[in-house]
Amino acid sequence: MTRHPEIRENVELEALNTLHVPARARFFVEVHSADELVRSLDWAAAEDHEVLILGGGSNLVFAGDFTGLVVCLAIRGRRWEHIEDHRATLVLGAGENWHEAVLYAARAGYRGIENLALIPGTAGAAPVQNIGAYGVELCDCLESVTALDRKTGELVPLNNAECRFAYRDSLFKQTPGRYVITEIRLGLSRSQPLVLGYRDLQDYLGDTPESALDPVHVAEAVMAIRRRKLPDPDIIPNAGSFFKNPVVDGAIFESLRERHPDIVGYPQEQGVKLAAAWLIDQSGWKGFRNARVGVHNRQALVLINHSGGTGADILELAETIRRSVAERFGVTLEMEPGIVGDSGRGNP
Repeated sequence: MTRHPEIRENVELEALNTLHVPARARFFVEVHSADELVRSLDWAAAEDHEVLILGGGSNLVFAGDFTGLVVCLAIRGRRWEHIEDHRATLVLGAGENWHEAVLYAARAGYRGIENLALIPGTAGAAPVQNIGAYGVELCDCLESVTALDRKTGELVPLNNAECRFAYRDSLFKQTPGRYVITEIRLGLSRSQPLVLGYRDLQDYLGDTPESALDPVHVAEAVMAIRRRKLPDPDIIPNAGSFFKNPVVDGAIFESLRERHPDIVGYPQEQGVKLAAAWLIDQSGWKGFRNARVGVHNRQALVLINHSGGTGADILELAETIRRSVAERFGVTLEMEPGIVGDSGRGNP
């Protein structure tokens, strides 16, 4: 029997975003299948309501109430496909908890996503941001996604190349609102080399030879490092890294290094990637707090909501930090989270 999704009215969203800022949805629905997703979107179209697709709420800021339909993706399920030799494909429903999926794969002995442990959010949101950490990006192992193309109304497969991945970017960010991911497929291996080049990982693992390590060891190391540096959003509300690491031309980097010899930069094909956390720290913002919101005292990239702040409070602080960094270094930081609500700033 086909299930009809229940559309509710005036639903509080504070518990559904990791910044825990107050906001309400005029209409809200939780969908558990692609069919329910289609039915909900059809209802919104018939009623002429704007739609917000919500996963784990870990990469957005509610600047106010949302006057349309919030669709919470709760499509669950994980299974293995194409198991042969040392390789297999892990298929995840879009509503699967990302961190739990990482541990599930690592405990099964499969490598590829263990460096992405403890990143908050859902599997369906991971390709949107092309999440990355400790030397690994999702695009390194993603084979394909299944997505609802809202332009055609059809479920379509999109392979890795079609997802147009770049640093913290993808087709899904480049064409906001067109695609809703329902399922992802990850190509994992029991034998590929572990990615251990990141300095924090090397320091944590010490002299342990790679032959003595498995993906669970790496995931546990990443979890320990992240917990040491980053606040748990259930304890200190936050949206993770709030700013992207900016990439600048090589000549600009050399000019900056002449004035700031300690500046942190990583050569890229397109130029040099700067450490946004270093720029923010050097501009005097690390550990800053006002009455409601602030900057984490161990990681300058993380804005925190320590005392019941609103989305507007977070965005005001973010804009002040951006101006400060631009004035000091001539570099403009770009915010990572999407912004939704009544502010007119746009949707993720």
